[in-house]
Amino acid sequence: MSNKSAAFLPIGIGLGVGMGTALGVATDNLALGLSLGVAIGSGLGVALMGASNLKAQKDRKAGDDSPLSDGGGSSHGDAGCSSDGGGAGCD
Repeated sequence: MSNKSAAFLPIGIGLGVGMGTALGVATDNLALGLSLGVAIGSGLGVALMGASNLKAQKDRKAGDDSPLSDGGGSSHGDAGCSSDGGGAGCD
């Protein structure tokens, strides 16, 4: 599985640093502008990654016509195994 949304975080941080630098120079407080820019850019990048992952999941569900699909949680047919999301399944 490839993570194609990984590039959103550096893009968001870069945009935030640019806007924060402009804000910091305009208000004559560069340190505050840069720190706010990094914080806002990180939040923007994480939000864009989440939106991208949600869209990818929706596209995958639209392409899957199988009525027995479990959402990708299990790749084998062990009925006695339960997946609790902790990574310690029955292998």
